[in-house]
Amino acid sequence: MKIQDDRWTAPASLSAVVACFNEERSIATLLGRVLNTDTLGLILDIVVVDDGSSDHSRDIVERIAQQDSRVRLLRHERNRGKGAALQTGIAAAAGEIVLIQDADLEYDPAEYCRLLRPIVEGHADVVYGSRFRSNEAARVLYFWHSVANRTLTLLSNMCTNLNLTDMETGYKVFRREILERIRLREERFGFEPEVTAKIARLRPLPSIYEIGIGYRGRTYAEGKKIGLRDAVHAIYCIIRYSLVPD
Repeated sequence: MKIQDDRWTAPASLSAVVACFNEERSIATLLGRVLNTDTLGLILDIVVVDDGSSDHSRDIVERIAQQDSRVRLLRHERNRGKGAALQTGIAAAAGEIVLIQDADLEYDPAEYCRLLRPIVEGHADVVYGSRFRSNEAARVLYFWHSVANRTLTLLSNMCTNLNLTDMETGYKVFRREILERIRLREERFGFEPEVTAKIARLRPLPSIYEIGIGYRGRTYAEGKKIGLRDAVHAIYCIIRYSLVPD
């Protein structure tokens, strides 16, 4: 692997942090895809945080971890929320690059190569995978979810002075030292606006890139968890973390 920036020395490492709550139908397939994806030569470390699942998710991950040392399982004894799980996973991540990966199959690990390249080549400190910049296939689902995502992104941009197209995306990649400069508080889906606002407040401003990605969203019957309450709380998070020093 050719590293074009002096900050990187091969072999560098990547931690994929997976927050998992009751995803027994998808977690084995998801981990299989992550383990077999192209990481541009980065050493792969997968940190799965089981967030108090009541199904067989934990057992499935435990079996996979016993078979492949690249997978580590951390546990919350009770469900605390996606943000809390990500905080636990980020704290335990060993990689110089940290990638956020949902436990469902809405986001395809085959995108890793494209998401990682701007960081590996030394152009970016942070990369967001945008569902709204892509020419890739995207499942047609809820109109009002799309409106809410675009509205929240617009409000976030107004408060942060960024020009993102998809603040709420589940695919975010960071140089580890960027995450070490912020303190995360949100325990549910407020992670997305909080981390965006806090990165935007850093000085000098990190180099932030967006990459178009495909998206295969789920219905609520298929396990989707985010709802109206989370959208309302996201508005609070955008304003709170953009305008008030932490």
